Amino acid sequence: MRIEEILSKALEKVGNDRYILSIAVGQRADELSKGARPLIEGSVIAQMKYTDIAINEIASGVLTVEGFVDKE
Repeated sequence: MRIEEILSKALEKVGNDRYILSIAVGQRADELSKGARPLIEGSVIAQMKYTDIAINEIASGVLTVEGFVDKE
């Protein structure tokens, strides 16, 4: 999946609020950098940046941003 598609899905999860998404990604990337385990799996995770992992977690729905629930 292309990064534009992943970002679009992640934005949908937070009501298309780029500010909320950037804060959530930043906080999750910080957690990952301090040793938190990724919530997604795959062979490419070892090569991904913390911010990319965080965006993928939000886009896939395994990490929800408090106050935002997917309405689908």
